Amino acid sequence: MTEDTALRSPAAAPPGADASAPARSWLLSEPLAGLEAQGLGLAEAAGLAPERRHLHRRGYARWLTPALWPAPLRAVDPAALAPPLPELLLGCGGAAAPILARLRRRGVRTVQIQDPRIDPARFDLVIANRHDRIAGPNVITIRTALHRATPGRRAAAAAAWSARLASLPRPLVAVLVGGSNGRFRLDAPAAASLAADLVRLIVREGAGVALTPSRRTDPAALALLRDALAPHAAAGRAWVWDGEGENPYFGLLGLADVLIPTVDSVSMISEAVATSAPVLVAPLPGRSRKSDLFLGDLLALGRVRRFAGRLETWVAAPLDDTAEAAAEMRRRLGF
Repeated sequence: MTEDTALRSPAAAPPGADASAPARSWLLSEPLAGLEAQGLGLAEAAGLAPERRHLHRRGYARWLTPALWPAPLRAVDPAALAPPLPELLLGCGGAAAPILARLRRRGVRTVQIQDPRIDPARFDLVIANRHDRIAGPNVITIRTALHRATPGRRAAAAAAWSARLASLPRPLVAVLVGGSNGRFRLDAPAAASLAADLVRLIVREGAGVALTPSRRTDPAALALLRDALAPHAAAGRAWVWDGEGENPYFGLLGLADVLIPTVDSVSMISEAVATSAPVLVAPLPGRSRKSDLFLGDLLALGRVRRFAGRLETWVAAPLDDTAEAAAEMRRRLGF
């Protein structure tokens, strides 16, 4: 039995269902929150509720790049691909790409999110960022990463968090801290530099600072940031999420007068520019060609500026391609 014949054909739509709409859909990605959030953002904007299936690499796939997997359907835990197949597959990230390309042979419509690193013609649609620099008749190009930071979600979270952060001075600066990722480094020296800049915003410019870390934030770097802001937190001028209870991330996006995401995360920057707040991108040691291209576009549009340790404000319009990408996906796939 080959890897292709091991899976049954897509499940039939329920009687009376609209034949053009997918009755069932999956979202395939490795178990990384950032990847899954992009897929969910697209799905929700398109009115889909996909079943989430995580791809856990096994055997040679743990060290071989996905584009070189000789048998993609056997490169991951088989539970992720347990039949029957859906009508529509959304895949996000490099590990999903060869699997979607192979399952397309079984009659499943496929939408790959992010650069697949294989021929885009092997998918029904590819949704890729402009900085990926890929093109084709089935490629939808977007300026920012797909995400779930919709106006409604931000507004609901802002209402939930407004009382808890009401004592902080205005302007309220929300700092979205990422972490080291192989291209950028957020270690103790980088955290110390960022902390010094944030303290200057508080002391010299009277701003209130609310900081939230991510899962990738190094504990030592976070401790340094927290310690630097502690005296100002005690004075009611700063606040750092302790990681307990509800995550304030969407609330900060909805409440902030100014947003400062660190440069390592295209997703955080994309979510920040979806708001109407000015966005100052905090630098970190390191460099990424794709990040340079991504930021270059946003700088040219005037949507972001580089954070240089001082507060800057300007009239900013939301920039968010998620809804348009979802509408274009529906148009091209006919549902």
